[in-house]
Amino acid sequence: MGTSLYGASVPVFEHYLYCLRQTLDAAENHERRSGKPLLRAALAEGMFGFAQQVTIACGFTLRACCPLLGVEVPALAGGEQDWPALSERIDATLAFLGQVPADAINAGEALEVQTTAGMAKRNFVGRDFVLGYALPNFFFHLVTAYAILRSQGVPIGKQDFDGYHEYPAGFSFPVSTGR
Repeated sequence: MGTSLYGASVPVFEHYLYCLRQTLDAAENHERRSGKPLLRAALAEGMFGFAQQVTIACGFTLRACCPLLGVEVPALAGGEQDWPALSERIDATLAFLGQVPADAINAGEALEVQTTAGMAKRNFVGRDFVLGYALPNFFFHLVTAYAILRSQGVPIGKQDFDGYHEYPAGFSFPVSTGR
């Protein structure tokens, strides 16, 4: 038997949000030491800044679960105005995810879900909605948040992103010459 919809989504969201929560401390400390503001830093003009990327990633976890649970997306505590509020948003998201019943998510696999993607209205079947829309969007915003921090000199790496990789202190990959 394959992985359940719950198993492919909620524990994944939780794991990566726990890693992100730990990374916030490194980012805040870097901001304090360097004086370089990070919450609004973006990769390019017209893109959302770091804090908004984190907030949207949290939002996609709710947008993935709530339609399958048959509930409205709740307004969570915290936000993006400062480091404590951003931490509070991640913590509130994790608390919500900790209450999500696996059987209810799994029962929503065939449920019709309507959502908006930017300005477009889209219809999905529950499984496709979570696996083909919500999870990729979660990771898009999560990876963008990490990329912003890296681009601003925050000393984080893949091990901070996923909690699985390990590298010795000071390790870096050799630069490819393209040959």
